[in-house]
Amino acid sequence: MAIRHCRRTDDNLTMAQVSSLHDRSATTCVIADDHPPIIDCLSRYLTGAGFTVLATAQDGDAALTQIAAHRPRVCIADVRMPHIDGLELARRALTVAPETAVLLYSGVSDRGLVSDALDAGARGFALKDAPLDDLARALDTVAAGGLYVDPVLAASLASRRGDERKSLSEREREVLRLLAEGGSYADIGASLFLSPDTVRAHAQRAMLKLGARTRTQAVAVALREAVIG
Repeated sequence: MAIRHCRRTDDNLTMAQVSSLHDRSATTCVIADDHPPIIDCLSRYLTGAGFTVLATAQDGDAALTQIAAHRPRVCIADVRMPHIDGLELARRALTVAPETAVLLYSGVSDRGLVSDALDAGARGFALKDAPLDDLARALDTVAAGGLYVDPVLAASLASRRGDERKSLSEREREVLRLLAEGGSYADIGASLFLSPDTVRAHAQRAMLKLGARTRTQAVAVALREAVIG
């Protein structure tokens, strides 16, 4: 599926984008997609929007090599690529470069795929048929340590909270249990031998699956529905 609004961006930046160029330059990126026109489009757009594109790759193996070499803040990766797909790339990136957030970029709008992506360790899921400005917002979000899911898919997930509760991973349940006991991300990370950012990512995935806006609400829902004891 072609991405929308792929155009030269040096003449089409909004004032908000221009004002954010300096801040965004610290967000380093690797782009991975098996379609060269998409790589070219994203490289031009993101550079024009102020992000720093370090490298590109056309398959999952090459993407993992670039991640290991450059350790970017974000890797934007197609879900379906040769050799290693985006889900497996997200899993391996956690070991190779845990500081790199993988943002999956897909032409497929599938609720189940989003859940699989989050469980694999991806920090975001954006759609290729959404405006490129949405991709920039997704990058801003994951670079800041947040979790991003395309708004349409996020609403769909929230509407199916009962089904999604069943898909909480054991690690997500464990983090929620420790949050319920009053632990901070740092405390929980120390007890589980995880970084605070990793604990935050597990909590945010649980929040999304439970349809909760805050970690306190997620804990309340999990306790009420006996998702955790």
